[in-house]
Amino acid sequence: MSATKGLVISAGGGKRLDGAVPGRFFDLKLLGGETGESIMLFEETLPAGTKSLYHLHHDSDEVAWVVAGQFAFQIGGEVTTGGPGTCAFMPRGVPHAWKNIGPDIGRVVFLYTPAAAGGFIEELLEHRPQTPEETQALADRHHWEILGPNPL
Repeated sequence: MSATKGLVISAGGGKRLDGAVPGRFFDLKLLGGETGESIMLFEETLPAGTKSLYHLHHDSDEVAWVVAGQFAFQIGGEVTTGGPGTCAFMPRGVPHAWKNIGPDIGRVVFLYTPAAAGGFIEELLEHRPQTPEETQALADRHHWEILGPNPL
């Protein structure tokens, strides 16, 4: 599909994906197939202490914009922290990780461009990996490289 017309997802619209941890969920707003694979965007709600995989994307840049809470971001070898309004750019090919370091639930909007890496999240709507081998296969399909435990 080519994104030849605009698209509006209303408040409460999109697709909801429950995370593996209670209280963690993803509100998927713009899927790759809806944007001609240009971008993929979602808002994630994260309990205190929630952290990402330590990973990189081979062919997509990632942007994170903190809406609520306090987060630490490691991008390459640099660690930065920030609250609402903080925006982080994680270029393709650069190892990165993040963690909700605040005492409360946090919310972050994530965007992938092009949308390829966002397919990792989209595919979780259909099937959640049950083994390390399935997780690796999912990462491979969407050009993620999982580098190890989150260093934060």
